[in-house]
Amino acid sequence: MKKIYIMFLVAITMSTNLLMAKSVQSVQVFSADNKDGKITTKSIDEAFTKSGLIIDGNNDMNKPFSLRFKKTFYKTYNLAMFRSKELSFKLLKKYPTFGLLTPLTMSIWEDNGVMNISTLTLEGIARAGEIPVDDPDLIAYAKLIKTALKNAMPNGKFKELNHTVEFPNKSFQTSFVAELEIEPDTDMEELKEEFEDEFEGEMEPIGFLMPGYLNLKEEIFDAAGYDAYDFYDTYSICKFDVIYPVSKDTPEAGAYAPCAFYLYKKKGENKMHMGWLGVDNWITTLDIKDKTAIDALHEAHKMIEDILTEMTE
Repeated sequence: MKKIYIMFLVAITMSTNLLMAKSVQSVQVFSADNKDGKITTKSIDEAFTKSGLIIDGNNDMNKPFSLRFKKTFYKTYNLAMFRSKELSFKLLKKYPTFGLLTPLTMSIWEDNGVMNISTLTLEGIARAGEIPVDDPDLIAYAKLIKTALKNAMPNGKFKELNHTVEFPNKSFQTSFVAELEIEPDTDMEELKEEFEDEFEGEMEPIGFLMPGYLNLKEEIFDAAGYDAYDFYDTYSICKFDVIYPVSKDTPEAGAYAPCAFYLYKKKGENKMHMGWLGVDNWITTLDIKDKTAIDALHEAHKMIEDILTEMTE
């Protein structure tokens, strides 16, 4: 009898974990009828801006897709970057690696007369950023995103998604730390620029694009009188050979793309910190099963790892 009881408890626990994995989504999709064509990527930009968010870029992916691959999958497919200056600052102060989600991203696609926007959920940002889900600034950020979505498409609704989030407590962050030789006369801006020039020089020849760049120290920290960093930059990084095969069956993957790569040095430290969200975020939260897409994701991730390993040795 005791053995049966234990087996019963194990079965209940496994079932509960499975239900939790399916119910707590990392990505949300907001959709609205657009047969009249009134909703456009431009009108979405304007609604997000009026809601208090900054749009750092909204890129039409169909143009390069059609040139490179001779085929597109949707009437519209855009990848956009956005952020709240105020809430980004509050979260970065508490969680220095939040640069890997600054800016946040969204995909916008139209299919069969329906416009769709995908973003990360409150739980998705918390999991990926290793932030408590009850952090008040994070909750405010998630609410602001929902407000912007509803302002962009007043008649829209959230789709019911049933992706299995395989590891609800795992962020899949990838990080590097480089030890620096700092002299009294070292120019921090010059040190940073030399590293970034080399990084860009390694990335671009192998197909990586950098459609976005933010100097968070100048744009956010200095403006707020916060002087904890010698520098803090983020790059938005994308690769056509990755997002194209993924977007075919999983257009909502744009909630993770372009991925943000952070680079910072705190005052008083002789270390430079770098990091980004690993591609297993995409695979383990969006039920990506296509081998071509998975291989492209892992290959791109390894390329970045190899470059940074060589540069930080």
